[in-house]
Amino acid sequence: MKSAKSFVLALSLTFLGLISCPGLSSIPGIQSLAYAEEPKISKEAVDILSKTSQAMAEIAAAVKPAVVNISSTRTIKTQGAQSPFFSDPFFRRFFGDEFGNANRPSERKQASLGSGVIVDRDGYVLTNNHVIKDADEIRVRLSDKREFKGKVVGADPKTDLAVVKIDSDHLPTIRWGDSDRLKAGEMVIAIGNPFGLSQTVTSGIVSATGRANVGIADYEDFIQTDAPINPGNSGGALVNVRGELVGINTAIFSTSGGYQGIGFAIPTSMAKVVMDNLVNKGKVIRGWLGVSVQPVTPDLAQQFSLKEEKGVLVGDVTENSPAEKSGLQRGDVIVEYEGKEVNDPSSLRNLVASTPPDKEIVMKLLRDGKPKTLKVIITELPAEKQQLSGKFDNPLKGVHVQDITPDVRRNLAIPKRITGVVITAIEEGSGAGPFLEKQDVIMEVNRKKILNAKEYESAVSRIKSSQNILVLVYRKGATIYVTLPAS
Repeated sequence: MKSAKSFVLALSLTFLGLISCPGLSSIPGIQSLAYAEEPKISKEAVDILSKTSQAMAEIAAAVKPAVVNISSTRTIKTQGAQSPFFSDPFFRRFFGDEFGNANRPSERKQASLGSGVIVDRDGYVLTNNHVIKDADEIRVRLSDKREFKGKVVGADPKTDLAVVKIDSDHLPTIRWGDSDRLKAGEMVIAIGNPFGLSQTVTSGIVSATGRANVGIADYEDFIQTDAPINPGNSGGALVNVRGELVGINTAIFSTSGGYQGIGFAIPTSMAKVVMDNLVNKGKVIRGWLGVSVQPVTPDLAQQFSLKEEKGVLVGDVTENSPAEKSGLQRGDVIVEYEGKEVNDPSSLRNLVASTPPDKEIVMKLLRDGKPKTLKVIITELPAEKQQLSGKFDNPLKGVHVQDITPDVRRNLAIPKRITGVVITAIEEGSGAGPFLEKQDVIMEVNRKKILNAKEYESAVSRIKSSQNILVLVYRKGATIYVTLPAS
């Protein structure tokens, strides 16, 4: 056995010696057994990558102090199990009165983590509405470990933005950038607190701009990026190579709940307008044009004598609206609004909404294929055109409604005899979720006829959380009564 081991060792040493012999390196098969030479990296390549790395590190160091961690807690009310046995005297005789307590509503605290950006030295923090929504308590933690209690200055669910104030001054901030200048392919950096890991920096490029119809908010004009964004990044900063804030990280597109290369950020062009409104006016005031528009398809372009498939086609003009007063007509194709191209209905809607009321703007359009210019004085979006937020403490909490306008009636094919308010959205977790549907028309609340949003709000605001609600609903050609159980 010993002699066998000595033979193997001698053979191995001999083999290694042969490989190292210069004369044998030319023998086929032997050269591949020799050690490979260490790869060389040119000085130019190292210099380029070092400069890029240093630049990224400097940008991150400059903006990280202005990105904060936001933690919030809210109370969740849950209904106890429903069973006739809980109130049965026979069972309570053996199990005691506490047996019936399982049927009572219970409360629990839910905590969530997100991010925010300090945009004003006096303590104004910009974040997402869903980060602080319904919060009982908000804590804001700075990069230097200081922690403050946050107060909500205002929130706008339609854009998923909110402003939180902390009692401090001379805070680090990020400069506002011009998101309208962003182009696909530009490098960006995302900073936030994914999964609670504070001050996390990721990088990528702008994948696209002007993303709409994503289903995240009512007003959408998202920056799409491949910079890794994960849960907890919401409300964090998206900055350009100059260290300027160009977006507020909002959401990811994912089938697994994690990063898959598609993230969305609200552009600063929208965020700044919303924040200024919330801080200075206490609410977001949106402009109104008064038109119903649709995309220009190849067939429509041919029918309306258009050389290109661009702009939006006016399908209807609201009576006494700014559009009607300016001379805008059904069949016009709007191609430019205040110097900016109009490519789809969402882009026009966002441009109009962000226009201050009473401002005169210039629109370029095509009428019968010929160019035309109109001046329009934008007015404030009427109250009856806005959705009610559904912030009631009863079974209709989380149900968003609006008046039945002529456009809504036509688009949803609602008969003239049907009056009430139409449901535009139902929040996740709403007690009405299992019973009502989007586009339902609420005609009555507790046997009281509803004609408009004002009457709906008046009727629902008087209902307590402990009361059941009987609603008459028009749905898919029929009217039905629905009982909403107390929460």
